[in-house]
Amino acid sequence: MWSLKQDIDLIYHKTRDIWPQLKGARFFITGGTGFIGRWMLESLKRANDELKLEITATVLSRDPSAFGRKVPHLASSPTFKFISGDVCTFESPAGEFTHVIHAATDASAHLNETNPLKMFDTVVNGTRRTLEFASEKRVERVLFMSSGAVYGQQPWDMINVPESWMGGPNTTDPRAAYAEGKRAAEMLCAIYQKQRGLQIAISRIFALLGPYLTLDIHFAAGNFIRDAMKGEPVVVNGNGLPCRSYLYIADLVVWLWHMLVRAEPGKPYNCGSDESISIRELAEIISRVIGNGEYQVLGASDTGWNPGRYVPDTTLINKDLGLYKTISLEEAIRRTAYANGWKGKRE
Repeated sequence: MWSLKQDIDLIYHKTRDIWPQLKGARFFITGGTGFIGRWMLESLKRANDELKLEITATVLSRDPSAFGRKVPHLASSPTFKFISGDVCTFESPAGEFTHVIHAATDASAHLNETNPLKMFDTVVNGTRRTLEFASEKRVERVLFMSSGAVYGQQPWDMINVPESWMGGPNTTDPRAAYAEGKRAAEMLCAIYQKQRGLQIAISRIFALLGPYLTLDIHFAAGNFIRDAMKGEPVVVNGNGLPCRSYLYIADLVVWLWHMLVRAEPGKPYNCGSDESISIRELAEIISRVIGNGEYQVLGASDTGWNPGRYVPDTTLINKDLGLYKTISLEEAIRRTAYANGWKGKRE
């Protein structure tokens, strides 16, 4: 049966060669208490403890106390210092810093729908404030977590979208606030690299699965896993035709650490699975792997931000950095379910 340690071990062994280059590093991390950020902290703690790297990390959080109650083994670790603040307005902590990881984003469909101005401001102003901090501290490297949403609507006949495709979100649709915010944030990265000399790695992250993924918000895969674990039919409200892909979080974190150290500055890389699957097919697989095999497709009109494809081409990161997906979709589904209390199927 899966255990959290198994994933942390996987990340550690696949990143072990790069950690000596980070010995003595002083990190500043935004978004460190979110889904991806927590995995970055878990893997950083493991490497720091194992290899005696003497790394320290200051982690910006809106509510450090709440995170500390939830994850005391990270909050109490001498590797980390948690500070309270808003990513758009935080005061610069004292001291020297060598690396910045900017992962703070409220990827909330509800916020994007109800307050797109706040969504846009958080992404853009938060990125600018973080880059100002990195410039002020003269850090060596920055890792910016962008999104595959920057491509806008991927054409149906484009099975996998490459980094070279120059599509974009619909600038007259407020629902594109998150996507357009990430595009503007990438432009800020390019400007700060040109004018301030920052060395910035840009990861365009697509859909994910894994422990700590919230199952009861707007992510279809999470909702399907939640329902299947309850023994209920998996329900697709729409027609099930949109296509997605899902990278397991441990694979993503391996890619991100390598990007921080090895990626060419200013060159964005797609970070996701290149295995396209329709929402209908996803419902069938999840219902079969962890549920009772029942699923329904209701066929309602799809009003989401992307009723088409959302699947990256990962050739570039494969070729440049030698990074590949190692966890299958079915295994990613199982591990996500195990982490949320699933005990496995009864034979």
